[in-house]
Amino acid sequence: MADPFVIVGGDAAGLSAASKFKREAPDREVVVLERGRWVSYAHCGMPYYVKGEVESLSDLLSLSPAEIVERGIDLRRGHEVTGVDPDAKTVRVRTDSERYDQAYGDLLVATGARAVDGPIDGADLEGAFTMHDMDAAAAVRAFLTPPAEIDPDAVDGEYVDRDRVETYATREPPEAVAVVGGGYVGVEMVEAFEAYDLDVHLLQRPDRLLPPFGETASERVIETLRERGVRVRLGTAVDEIVGDGRAEAVVAGDERIPVDLALIGIGIRPNTGPIEDAGVELGDSGAIAVDDYGRTNREHVYAAGDCAEMCHAVTGEPEWVPLGLTANRAGRAIGATVAGDPTPVGEIAGTAAVKAFETECARTGIVDRDRAREAGFDPVSETITASSRSGYYPGAAETAVTLVADRETERLLGGAIVGTDRAAIRIDTIATALEAGMTVADVERLDLAYAPPFSPVWDPVLVAAKVLNGSLDAP
Repeated sequence: MADPFVIVGGDAAGLSAASKFKREAPDREVVVLERGRWVSYAHCGMPYYVKGEVESLSDLLSLSPAEIVERGIDLRRGHEVTGVDPDAKTVRVRTDSERYDQAYGDLLVATGARAVDGPIDGADLEGAFTMHDMDAAAAVRAFLTPPAEIDPDAVDGEYVDRDRVETYATREPPEAVAVVGGGYVGVEMVEAFEAYDLDVHLLQRPDRLLPPFGETASERVIETLRERGVRVRLGTAVDEIVGDGRAEAVVAGDERIPVDLALIGIGIRPNTGPIEDAGVELGDSGAIAVDDYGRTNREHVYAAGDCAEMCHAVTGEPEWVPLGLTANRAGRAIGATVAGDPTPVGEIAGTAAVKAFETECARTGIVDRDRAREAGFDPVSETITASSRSGYYPGAAETAVTLVADRETERLLGGAIVGTDRAAIRIDTIATALEAGMTVADVERLDLAYAPPFSPVWDPVLVAAKVLNGSLDAP
């Protein structure tokens, strides 16, 4: 069949697009080109697999390759796209045994992002990892498990890099671990490592953890980690990982910290390599620039997921916020559009959640006041602490809520929440308010549910809105 819908990348955005397209246009061909072996897996679940809360690697698969093929999708694993020619409407494909050009009628670039390990020297040593693929997760869990206790069923699936896993499965488990970077992955992996009773060091270059979540969340998470025995070092830049073939220590300035395993979680970058010479425009973030329907500046070429920007709900400007729902939603919309039903990819607010043991954090919109000023707002913020349930009901815990608003318009700009009792899920109220363009007074008047087991009469979000509204009214 001529001119199929070709998708580069077989994970969240790519397979959401392929599945939606095939449902809407069952008679048209869709080809998914994936350079690796793993497809349709949950990146966010890997720390919990390492910890052991997720029993087997295959539990992280949303769809198996066989299930994808059953949907009528031509899935080609081990097929790397090395370039795109929008004029000829072809992509250049490389496999272990051949090179060929694949024609397309419409093209979706869903190449995701890649983990950053530079400028840290020694990131290629054995025992140094980034947590950005399933093989890394399998290898780390094998390394953490005593050889006599390795469960083959936990490292299941025909796609696992068996040689890599077996290399670490034969070693004695590490005793000391360094986690470099205090973002989502760093905090989640600290929790995973602590479960193995290791000596855990967390080294963070900035002066707070989880910077997008605000100061209060950072302080609460640091307190939680230190109570668990984690050695948290802020304002500490790791220069290199050293060792004779294997990681033996991390070096930060004049300090050398002996470790057996180093986990680098200092960020990701959009993977735009395949379109470098295709004349596809990139945004200021370095991710692919798209319009409201995921279209790039080249005709019939779309982009979605961690390689593409999207419009921010608060600023109205393009932003790069790589998150799972963002990728799935945009891919699904593009699949519908290519099938003949034009569907906007929607806006984003950067809504996210993370936990450090019992401490839950969540954020949405603009939390940082300096960033709000850069976006043209006059920010006013308040942070309150309120009970998660009626004070007399068992399980009630302190919940801190930060809200940020624009003084002139009184529009809500963002918020963050931290607590131990169902704190993170409350961020959805704030995210919905942002999408609706509500003012702080609008939020204060929301009719949220009340019953002692679930919330006090004044939910913590309502308390925060009430206090912030008072600040906006003050001269």
